[in-house]
Amino acid sequence: MKTRFAPSPTGYLHLGHAFAALSAQARAAGDDVVLRIEDIDRTRCRAEFEMAIFEDLNWLGLIWPQPVRRQSQHDDDYAAALAILEHRGLLYPCFCTRKAIAADIARAADAPHGPDGLRYPGICRALPEAERAARMAGEAYALRLDLGKALAQIGHGLWFQEQGRGPGGERGRIMAQPEPMGDVVLARKDLPASYHLAVVVDDALQGIELVTRGEDLFHATHIQRVLQELLGLPTPDYAHHRLILDEQGRKFSKRNQAVSLRALRAMGMTPADIRNRIGW
Repeated sequence: MKTRFAPSPTGYLHLGHAFAALSAQARAAGDDVVLRIEDIDRTRCRAEFEMAIFEDLNWLGLIWPQPVRRQSQHDDDYAAALAILEHRGLLYPCFCTRKAIAADIARAADAPHGPDGLRYPGICRALPEAERAARMAGEAYALRLDLGKALAQIGHGLWFQEQGRGPGGERGRIMAQPEPMGDVVLARKDLPASYHLAVVVDDALQGIELVTRGEDLFHATHIQRVLQELLGLPTPDYAHHRLILDEQGRKFSKRNQAVSLRALRAMGMTPADIRNRIGW
C-alpha cells in the first residue's frame, strides 16, 4: 500500500521523525512510499530546514522517489477544494482573535473541550451575510467549516480502518467522531489551507492508500474523514504509531536542538545507534 512521510521544514528532524520515517518505509517498499514537504505555513518554514530534512534522511539510508511534492507549490489544489465547500454553503468567515475566543469561553458556564483544548464556540457562525461581506473587505479572518451543517449534509456515519493503534489502543474499523473538533479552521488570509484540508487533498492527489503518522494525530483523522466525504475523495487506511518520548515522558520538540538528528550525528552517533535508541 502506498504511504508517505510528510515532515514540515520548521526545524531540524529529531528522533521522533526518525521513527516516523522508518515506520513509513516499513509499511511499504520502493516507490510505494513517498516524501512530502508540508511547507504550507510560509511564515515558519525555512529553506535551510528543508535541506536538512534531505540530508538527515539520506544519512539514515532512506531514499525517496522524485519529484517530492511541496505544499507551497499547490495553492490552486487547495483553493479548488475550498471552492467546493463554499459552493455547498459549509464555510463561514471567523473574525475572532484568540483573546476574544478565550474571553467568550471564560464567560461560559460549561466550556466545550476538544482534542486540541477548548473548542471554538461558534461566535461568528450566525453573522448576517451583509456583516460578513463588509468585515471581510477590511478585517483579517479565517475560514471555518460549519461542522453541524456538514454532518447534516453527509447524513450518515463515517468510518476508517486503523492498522496501527490509537492513543487508547484502538484498532480495526473505527467510527469517526468529529464533533469534539468543532468548526475547524480550513484557511486564513495568510494561509491557503490548514493542515486538515491540505493533507486530505495531498493524500488523494498522490494516491496515498495508507496514512502513516504518530498517534498524537489520531484525533485529526476524525475531522479529515468529514472533509474526504464532502470533497468526494477516497478514504485511505491509517496506521498511527507510538511516539518516541524523552526521559521525562514528553514528546520530542523541534525546539530541543540537543536531540536533533544533526546534533546527534555531530556527537558521533551512527544510523545504527539511532535505530537502537528508538527501539527499532
